[in-house]
Amino acid sequence: MLILVLAFIVVPLAELAVIIAVGNHLGLLPTLVLLLAISIAGAWLAKREGLAAWRRFQLAVAEGRVPTVEVADGAMVLLAGALLLTPGFLTDVVGVLLLLPPTRAAVRRLVPRLAARRLRRRGGRVVIVDGTARDAGSTRVTWGNPEVPGRGPARPDRDPSP
Repeated sequence: MLILVLAFIVVPLAELAVIIAVGNHLGLLPTLVLLLAISIAGAWLAKREGLAAWRRFQLAVAEGRVPTVEVADGAMVLLAGALLLTPGFLTDVVGVLLLLPPTRAAVRRLVPRLAARRLRRRGGRVVIVDGTARDAGSTRVTWGNPEVPGRGPARPDRDPSP
């Protein structure tokens, strides 16, 4: 609920305040041109990074790897593109940061930790996106196929026979 309040009330008000402040400093026309230029440059950069993420996704699938990093990168690039197309300087800053590979790597490490902490508070099962599932009792289950090198042991809930 708090996230919705932030997303739909606080962020637009903050964006409006920043746009007004920049408009007072630069003037109306330069502010509008700057917003438009950032949106166009952001759309181009998001397209470029999105295509690169798509190529990495296809390569991972072709190599037989689970493309978890590639999917996460694609989702963050998509979010960055949406933020960059939204008028406002604050969303543009967050969008540009999400397009930078080092920032995406940091977010990829941070999000599972935040999700695990939130699940622990609610007493739920914790799932870690590195191919390992752990619950509150620290039981460890790895997923994969022992017959294929580099894939790990077979899933315990599946019968290996056809």
